[in-house]
Amino acid sequence: MNKTDTKAQQQPRYSGIPTFMRVPAVHDLSQIDIAIAGVPYDGGVSARSGARYGPREIRSMSSMTRAIHHVTRFNPFAACRVGDIGDVPFTDLFNIERAHDDIRAFFEPVFAAGKQALIAGGDHSITFPVLQALAPPEPIGLVHIDAHTDTWDYFIGSKFTHGSPFRRAVEAGLIDPKKTIQIGIRGAQNSDEGWRYSLDSGMRVVFIEEFSELGVEAVVAEARKLIGGGPAYLSFDVDGLDPVYAPGTGTPEIGGITTREALQLLRGLDGLDFVAADVVEVAPPYDPSGNTALVAATLMYESLCLLARRHATHKASSA
Repeated sequence: MNKTDTKAQQQPRYSGIPTFMRVPAVHDLSQIDIAIAGVPYDGGVSARSGARYGPREIRSMSSMTRAIHHVTRFNPFAACRVGDIGDVPFTDLFNIERAHDDIRAFFEPVFAAGKQALIAGGDHSITFPVLQALAPPEPIGLVHIDAHTDTWDYFIGSKFTHGSPFRRAVEAGLIDPKKTIQIGIRGAQNSDEGWRYSLDSGMRVVFIEEFSELGVEAVVAEARKLIGGGPAYLSFDVDGLDPVYAPGTGTPEIGGITTREALQLLRGLDGLDFVAADVVEVAPPYDPSGNTALVAATLMYESLCLLARRHATHKASSA
């Protein structure tokens, strides 16, 4: 079978064991094309914890996901085999570098098997070990939607916090700063170190004021031109959204992207060669309504459509 088993999606949303978007829980990577996984880790946060609960709540709210996209009429579950491979199991939660080792070890066989991955965090520090597991032969492009550049260096003795993954990724030769665009950046800082590093390294930084001035379509066009036809990673921090739409996050910054703009932004990236994607920094304890998890689940569905479209295109070109 070359499509996802969607029998669970026909059952009542409140029944069964929750998986992302009610896809099958799988252990055999040969049965899937796209692996969805959770990383319940927030040991890298600099302030408010809570993102460790993100994957569980996103899974629950993703039961609201339906199959066929209302704009494109694309059904990602019919285009490829999607499965939930569970959460990263941790052996040492209280040591950031060892926890990152666990994340890297979990995803290495996924990418070694040639699978794409869609990941729910967890804090943004998780993206660095995921990129390490991906181990691209050449630095890849990055579309990064966030309120913060996450290119700071050390924070109180650690260089692996949620404020540093993309600095570490550039240093490790995993992403190409000249093929990186950071969208939605805003908020006062005690140091301009992160902004300076992004700009000085060659990243395209779209502060929220410029985003509003240019408009979504122009930013999308710039992202597409910058990424080009090469492989890229998509990382969406929910604090890139205005906290009106996503209050359940550890480092909220007002004046952000709307959910409608976020959807338009992601849909405009269709056709780029995304090898993996993540949605991070959902901290359910700060949003009892569950809306932030619902927003994240929807962003994951939109990201899944991008990954599945890429899979279908590659499959057609190799046929």
